[in-house]
Amino acid sequence: MLQVRLFFIALQFFTRLPIPRWVGFEPHWLHHASRYFPLVGLVVGTFAAAVYWAAAQVLPPAIAVLLSTAAGIYLTGAFHEDGFADTCDGLGGGMTRERALDIMKDSRIGAYGAIGIVLLLAAKCAALAHLPMLATAAALCIAHPLSRLMAASLIWRMDYARAEGKAKPMAQQMTGAEFAIATACCIPAVLAATSLGWLSWQGIALGTATMALVTLWFARKLQARLGGYTGDCLGAVQQLAEVAFYLCVLARWN
Repeated sequence: MLQVRLFFIALQFFTRLPIPRWVGFEPHWLHHASRYFPLVGLVVGTFAAAVYWAAAQVLPPAIAVLLSTAAGIYLTGAFHEDGFADTCDGLGGGMTRERALDIMKDSRIGAYGAIGIVLLLAAKCAALAHLPMLATAAALCIAHPLSRLMAASLIWRMDYARAEGKAKPMAQQMTGAEFAIATACCIPAVLAATSLGWLSWQGIALGTATMALVTLWFARKLQARLGGYTGDCLGAVQQLAEVAFYLCVLARWN
């Protein structure tokens, strides 16, 4: 039951979905809910894939992808997209560590954030719109949990950059065993996609390897600029890893 509660705590934190009242809440549960980030991603990815599948039956692929993307953003409250935009503003406009962190705390969006989020969403939608229907649905179901695993890897291996912050209760600790659980949460979507023939092992492997490289590059950048990561940085890593997976799947498909 504790594991079920931890999953629901993560689901409540990262989506708009209501959770049962019997779940309850204890502050220390937040410290261990990060193990289920990828499982939350699987929920979001499945929802986005279902919206895409339904829309693609009656609308062109590009419109179906746009509706699917909008549905995913609505379900998560643009949580990760907002983090990506704030990180673009902070790293783009802050010359010092302190200034970058101050900018990232500002709720207003700047030029770097606006340009970054527009280009990111455009890249996502363009890549998915050029994939066959089944491959698009599979890519959504796989990229969402895997990209959240990449974000969890920062919690596992890096320090939190702020003394306080919204994500700090979830970012104080993550053991190797918890990261292994997070990794296991990504397996069902991969097995389903490959067994059904919707995506190849080679495409998934290429996408996963690229996600890991993007995460490593960005983690080194965060360490150099901020001395760690923040909640916004977790959202940025998730978004960068997600779009990297789509682009690799498309490149492999072509």
